[in-house]
Amino acid sequence: MLPLVMMALAVAGGVVVLEYGSHRALERIPSVATEEFPEIDRELLGKFSSFDPELGWVPQPNREKQKDTGDHLPGEEVRTTVTYSTDEYASRVCPAKERAESADVTVSTYGDSYCFCREVDDDETFQNYLAKDLDTHVANYGGGNYGLDQALMRLKRTYPEDPTDHVFMVVTASSIARILSVWKHYQEFGNILAVKPRYVLEDGELERVESPVDEKDELLDLESKADFLRTYDFHYEHWFTPHFATRPYTADFLEKNEHLRYAGYTAGKELERRMGRSIPGIDFDQAQTRSALRLEQPRVRYHERLFETHEPLFDALIQEFVDYADEQDFEPVFVMVQQLRYAKYESEHGPIYGDLIDRLDDRYDDLTTVDMARHLSPDDGDVESLYVERGEGGHYSPETNAAIADVLADVIEARAVAR
Repeated sequence: MLPLVMMALAVAGGVVVLEYGSHRALERIPSVATEEFPEIDRELLGKFSSFDPELGWVPQPNREKQKDTGDHLPGEEVRTTVTYSTDEYASRVCPAKERAESADVTVSTYGDSYCFCREVDDDETFQNYLAKDLDTHVANYGGGNYGLDQALMRLKRTYPEDPTDHVFMVVTASSIARILSVWKHYQEFGNILAVKPRYVLEDGELERVESPVDEKDELLDLESKADFLRTYDFHYEHWFTPHFATRPYTADFLEKNEHLRYAGYTAGKELERRMGRSIPGIDFDQAQTRSALRLEQPRVRYHERLFETHEPLFDALIQEFVDYADEQDFEPVFVMVQQLRYAKYESEHGPIYGDLIDRLDDRYDDLTTVDMARHLSPDDGDVESLYVERGEGGHYSPETNAAIADVLADVIEARAVAR
């Protein structure tokens, strides 16, 4: 009898250990949600310096931040940092050219982190290269994790203070998901500070739904706003709930082989960190990044479906951009750029946004469109070569930003000829 009891206790103990380990592993896998309302403490809140009650968050003026690119192995000295600087307008600094009221051509850019040009220095942004090409200042009002909606809101708030002849709206295809979001955690698990306004369509007209958070301290108790967040964030029902891990966690963890691979690479990185040196034979950082990209593929397909189901909202936002350009008398340009996860998928399946660019060209005579994927396709098909090699991953390299600047300079030259 005793051996049976001991065996049962051993099995039970093993199950508990496996369940605990599975839960801990799932917490670190980016494609799995393990909590609806993770704790936000005051220390974390204090680091959220970009909070903005109107836009959710926005780069602040006159700031300089240095970011470790990750371009080093564990135990090595940090070799490379990038510098993000903003001016008095909260535009990213353009070292090539200062603002000048007498400039023949003035240019501003709005959009997401690809517009901001994360992971490269101030003098390696496409805006800085474009400023050199045009011999004029180019303002950079990109915002990390912005969708077309927030970029449009920032344009309307900022443009009266910094009017320009040309405005480039630069976003990735993930905008289709971002314009349906109120709390980013419901689609980007763990992004718990990002609460934002959004637009909805009411009888074919855009209506703005304000952010439910007016003061930063309100983020400490988001659960009290659960009904609002679940109602207005499309992803709560369609993405968060289907990817929410529940007991038994072991079943969710073992459901996909990629979970095991990601957990293994993460453990390898942690071991290297503890040892203070790299383990020969495998680049765990690169392996983890590629595993994460594979885990992201369902999200890419999800976004592809959103372009089919929510085309009217996206189109209405473009219409608002064109109407505002007409009202303020500037030349509007819409630029679609690619995150790495889309570039790899689209190289095999075609653009997830379908015929969006062609449709916009047919609809708007006054809107110039640029599908950057058509200009940046490497001859050898190696789309990864367009992006930074290490760090956060997925943003364009300085060389690619220079190529983007050439494309946009041609757009401005063509518009000048057309006028």
